[in-house]
Amino acid sequence: MTRRVLCCMLSAIIAVGWYGVSPAFHNGGVAYCDGCHTMHNSSAGMVMNARSGQGSQITGMANAYLLQGSDQSSTCLKCHAGSTAGTYKVVTYPVPGAGSPPLQLTPGGDFAWLQKSYSWTTADGSLASSPGERHGHNIIASDFGFSADTGLTTAPGGSYPAASLSCISCHDPHGKYRILDAGATMIATSGKPVLGSGSYGQIPTAAEAIGAYRLLGGRNYLPVSVLGGFSFTYDPPVVVAPSTYNRAEDTTDTRVVYGKGTTEWCANCHQLFHTNLGSGLVHPAGVPMSSAMADAYNSYVKTGDYAGNKSTSFTSLVPFEIGGNMSDLATLSAKIDSRSGPESNDHVTCFTCHRAHASGWDDMMRWNLKSEFLTVAGDYPGIDVSGEGSRGWYSNGRTRAETMKALYDRPATRFASYQKSLCNKCHGKD
Repeated sequence: MTRRVLCCMLSAIIAVGWYGVSPAFHNGGVAYCDGCHTMHNSSAGMVMNARSGQGSQITGMANAYLLQGSDQSSTCLKCHAGSTAGTYKVVTYPVPGAGSPPLQLTPGGDFAWLQKSYSWTTADGSLASSPGERHGHNIIASDFGFSADTGLTTAPGGSYPAASLSCISCHDPHGKYRILDAGATMIATSGKPVLGSGSYGQIPTAAEAIGAYRLLGGRNYLPVSVLGGFSFTYDPPVVVAPSTYNRAEDTTDTRVVYGKGTTEWCANCHQLFHTNLGSGLVHPAGVPMSSAMADAYNSYVKTGDYAGNKSTSFTSLVPFEIGGNMSDLATLSAKIDSRSGPESNDHVTCFTCHRAHASGWDDMMRWNLKSEFLTVAGDYPGIDVSGEGSRGWYSNGRTRAETMKALYDRPATRFASYQKSLCNKCHGKD
């Protein structure tokens, strides 16, 4: 059995159970070294090849940091990319051809959207486009065809270099950050051994910690591969996700319960979007909703329908942060199966509008901002449908299947016949 196969088999166990009692590959902390590195640039007696793990006789050179992939993200994607949907997959690979959507439906989105570009003719006859690199964080993973952003040299609103963006720019591959108490008030890089994942609501014990949510880096995190150095200011957020998080949302929404520090953590790289200076923050984030905004969210069902109620108003297309500074893991876990909407002390967060990895829309948005309508005549628009939904200013160059998958397989009947932007979930202007 090759190390690559063993790595992927162990990673698959991540999906089993809430509390990580199975020997998952990461399990909240550092994994076994050979899962990502090769000590002597060989596997089963063969010189390492960045993608297959065997057979390269071209140079015999080891990859940087003795990684099993050509670079950091390529190493991650050896396990986290695949041609079928899977709980821990974040990339559909090979990337589906023209007209076919990526398959992964994790809350963070599918990086394969970065390799899907679109163009169309607008209502006034001009050309418009949606380049793939505008769909998310442009990680560098050369073994899988992902490269640095060609339009942005640094993170918008910050200074993180685009030429160094990889999975480990956000996620600490060695899992040093850990939660030390049940209230998640103490996050450190030492103090207790890691008991298990911090992503699914597990509670630390008196003697053992749990890992940070999704192995995110925290205060003073400094990936060694970032040229010139770049140190984080904020600790990982306190978040709880369901164990079955990579799934279609045709019957129910997948609720990730965002807690303390969710907005602030994004400011590690996007500082100016979290200030009131110059071209900085325009849309409030990390501050309490007004009672009017919470009321609008809870009453809004779809365009023209404000007959909703708080107990069932939640949608994962417009999530929010619980209680501002809520960090109690038990309290957050109890919300996973709830469809209750916000209260006035809950916060809008970066993830209210954006996905963390990539999406089918520009700026990694959760819904399309470039079209007046999300649905047309009761169905999703697309270049392959008949009638007005095929028009470029509605379809934006996408097929109906791509439009539907980007909205996580929700049936069009969940929306109004001519559904307008989901900005209205909070602002109620339609």
